[in-house]
Amino acid sequence: MQYKIEIEKKAIKFIAKQPLPQRERILKAIYKLPTFGDIKAMQGATGYYRLRVGDYRVIYTVIDDILVVRVVAVGNRGQIYK
Repeated sequence: MQYKIEIEKKAIKFIAKQPLPQRERILKAIYKLPTFGDIKAMQGATGYYRLRVGDYRVIYTVIDDILVVRVVAVGNRGQIYK
């Protein structure tokens, strides 16, 4: 089963501002979702997960009915949860 990856505009803008090596690393990790990576369920936000990619965090949700992974936000570890 192949999931379709949807990345919201806010996340795309953050990724685009990163240096090329970090950008590639983040995108490779995103396209391995929802099965691979350092993934944990978010506390206090039902249905949302976080993917750890070094010092960056990817916040996403999975819609199993239509096989979609929607990336909501990408950011630095300290600021993404605010």
